[in-house]
Amino acid sequence: MTTAAATQFLPVAASASAAPDALVVSIHDIAPENREVISKIVDRLGHLGVRVSSLLVVPHYHHRKLITDDPDFLKWLRELEEAGHEVVIHGYFHSRPQKPTESLSERFITQIYTQNEGEFFDLPYQDALDRIEKASQIFVAAGLQPRGFIAPAWLLSPEGERAARDAGMEYTTRLRSVLDLRSGQSFDARSLVYSVRNGWRRSVSLAWNRAIFQTMSNHRLLRLSIHPPDYRFPDVWRQIERFIGDMNRTPTTYRDWIAEQRLQAAA
Repeated sequence: MTTAAATQFLPVAASASAAPDALVVSIHDIAPENREVISKIVDRLGHLGVRVSSLLVVPHYHHRKLITDDPDFLKWLRELEEAGHEVVIHGYFHSRPQKPTESLSERFITQIYTQNEGEFFDLPYQDALDRIEKASQIFVAAGLQPRGFIAPAWLLSPEGERAARDAGMEYTTRLRSVLDLRSGQSFDARSLVYSVRNGWRRSVSLAWNRAIFQTMSNHRLLRLSIHPPDYRFPDVWRQIERFIGDMNRTPTTYRDWIAEQRLQAAA
């Protein structure tokens, strides 16, 4: 996306959904291969009153199938976008090969924390820029309007952040914050998120999210991040539904929430 195209994103894009007490539900790792479960998640969220969400789409998930190879998938995304959902660029491959020179702390982050999916953890600036711009071109050619970039596992280096800004992205997020790339303003907003790879991780996630949820009631923005495997585990999904019911918040998207913050700042 060029800078000129990026400036077409005006604060007036904010809608009544971007209320002071807002909730953004983001659905991660969307690709043609998991469209079926994502559709179920979107439908179930709709029944819970969450009729708009931020959809984090990976153009070439794990080097398997390009989204451009599946016209029906792109049509489905356009329909969701027309219904009020937001399509977000979520990396390009969503994978990062191991490096023999990694330190112990780097191996922990890239292999244990995220299982080699931290694509933008230490990607050089030019590579990051090329991937974000290529993803943006794919989306725009498909009739989609991506405004944000969110790195896989929220692992975004300073070089990757600069690349996202230079590629014309309006915002990015990390685990604990939302960043307006145009103004540079960062908003404190931790996301609830689950790790479901095995039983002990699910148990820890359930307890941890239950604990931090109690501390978040006074935050103006609450974030809930859902990954496709979450739907397979009844205990995890029950907690997600319970949180949504207890939040009593107005669902919005990152795009609209950022636009609303700009409107308030300009007032």
